[in-house]
Amino acid sequence: MVQDKIIKKDCITMDLPTNPEYVSVARLTVSAISNTIGFNVEEIEDIKIALSEACANAIRHSQKDTFSLHFEVEDGKLTIQVSDQGVGFDAKEVKEPVVEEMKESGLGFFIIESLMDEVKIDSEVGKGTKIRMSKFLEDNK
Repeated sequence: MVQDKIIKKDCITMDLPTNPEYVSVARLTVSAISNTIGFNVEEIEDIKIALSEACANAIRHSQKDTFSLHFEVEDGKLTIQVSDQGVGFDAKEVKEPVVEEMKESGLGFFIIESLMDEVKIDSEVGKGTKIRMSKFLEDNK
């Protein structure tokens, strides 16, 4: 009889106010989790920047009082979901930025996708937004 490999998954969930002052709580949390998994300093900085961008989007665009963070640690992989129950948007309308036309706002998704290994963005007008992003340890890519 062949047994399936049991994969241990640790989860941490938190709700934060849509106040920029609390992004540091999210960054400290993900830094500690990433360090525990074994990511190096450079990878941890990339994860923190991606998380900051996702939090900034929820704070700036959700028009709600709180947003949620969900961290999953599983077999050399960190997955982070930032979600809100806000106004949402039509994800099909998000276009990749053109370098010659870059402006300060509108680069968040591009930055997240460039720093993380997997990114999925789900949003629907009137139902909120979920950004799910994962980073793998080098040994697990």
